[in-house]
Amino acid sequence: MAGGGGQELKLLGTWTSPFVTRVKLALSFKGLSYENLEEEDLYHNKSELLLRSNPVHRQVPVLIHNGNPICESQLIVQYIDEAFSSANGPSLLAAEPYERAVARFWGAYIDDKLLASAFQAGRAKTEEEKAEALKRTFAAVETLEAAFEGISDGKPFFGGDSVGYLDIVLGGLVPMVYYGEARHGIKLFDGTRSPLLEAWVERFGALDAAKAVLPDVHELVEHSKMKRA
Repeated sequence: MAGGGGQELKLLGTWTSPFVTRVKLALSFKGLSYENLEEEDLYHNKSELLLRSNPVHRQVPVLIHNGNPICESQLIVQYIDEAFSSANGPSLLAAEPYERAVARFWGAYIDDKLLASAFQAGRAKTEEEKAEALKRTFAAVETLEAAFEGISDGKPFFGGDSVGYLDIVLGGLVPMVYYGEARHGIKLFDGTRSPLLEAWVERFGALDAAKAVLPDVHELVEHSKMKRA
């Protein structure tokens, strides 16, 4: 990866987190090098560095830029785009204020609706709870499918011909999409409900900058089995 102009970047995270993957994608597409600190034990032994860097939520990811911590994955992606606007790689957020606002709106939708309900389905204690959460998840998928059609305007990515902010935000979920199918037989995006997003997942995952950081799905499945055991 290209350097950050002599600027020190450290990323606190865990390799299984879609939110950490999201930040790695932004760094990868920007061509930025960084120190990857992935040894965080979020359940039993959080590091002093993490607790100092994110004392409010005590969660990853945290990007530390020249000693200054930035928390929350979407805010980190926005920060990377603004702080390294002259770096190699595409500008992730559009220059036009309305387009930037639209991207931020749908970024929040991905986390607050799609991802939140998908997590609820995975953690459901009863089949009823799981079915209700999946119903909300697939409704969110259909809404996002329509949004992609409008925002991309027939082009391959949310950002148009090149990857943009929403591609990075949703890109962090790509391993989870394959994991859900492999582990639970649940296909988040399919040719009937969301053919455009199904094609987008394949297209995004094939990009070199994405392949460089996306975790291996088989390893995610094995890690999940080991944790449950």
